[in-house]
Amino acid sequence: MPHSIEDVRNFWNNRPCNIRHSSSPIGTRQYFDEVEARRYFVEPHIPNFADFKKWQGKRVLEVGCGIGTDAVNFARAGAIYTGTDISEESLNLAKKRFEVFDLPGQFLLNNAEEFPPELQGSKFDLVYSFGVIHHTPHPERIISNIKNLLAPTGELRLMMYAKNSWKKIMIDHGFDQPEAQSGCPIAFTYTQAELRGILHEFEVIDLQQAHIFPYVIEKYIRHEYEIQPWFKAMPDAMLRALEKALGWHLLARCRLPGAALT
Repeated sequence: MPHSIEDVRNFWNNRPCNIRHSSSPIGTRQYFDEVEARRYFVEPHIPNFADFKKWQGKRVLEVGCGIGTDAVNFARAGAIYTGTDISEESLNLAKKRFEVFDLPGQFLLNNAEEFPPELQGSKFDLVYSFGVIHHTPHPERIISNIKNLLAPTGELRLMMYAKNSWKKIMIDHGFDQPEAQSGCPIAFTYTQAELRGILHEFEVIDLQQAHIFPYVIEKYIRHEYEIQPWFKAMPDAMLRALEKALGWHLLARCRLPGAALT
């Protein structure tokens, strides 16, 4: 039977994404600092893609904020931040994080497939969603909701999993799984053409692939960062080229048709 939105909610409530990125007491400043450091060490393309400083004084909506790592960086940069998530456990940690760092922000418990009534009439300069929408049964419904929440000159920045990727090849041959936590109920993947298809109501400004996880997973779990021998043997420029061709992350920047970039 197909998995339901409740299956998705239960999965991320049981173990919010990145919650084990630190062994310090959960909810402390040290814990949140260590979670952030590990996320951006392993996925260094995220800050450049999000471009946090660009959104100073602008209204930002994050669809699937998780425990708030990108969220605090939008808020630190001066964005007027709103985060939504289907997981109450994740949202509680994101709220706690904003309290710890004394940052302003609004948080909504929401299944993004349904238009959030609290945001009726709201328009955002940026709608941002990194690695979230491919985990829901009907991603196209979320895309439709985003279109109705974007300001006329606003921008959508979106990461979805890539079908033509090193990671998908490894998954298909039984060497890997979509998420660190086993049993993820839904993890759609897309070719670039397929992603453009679900974004047909937007103008795609830029679309590229990034990120191959290079570490020995058994050691990574213990916070040891040993690179797999086949990647270690590659010149850095070769690995970067491989990421552009077979990266797990499809990074899309979009705007409404005819809109001018700010």
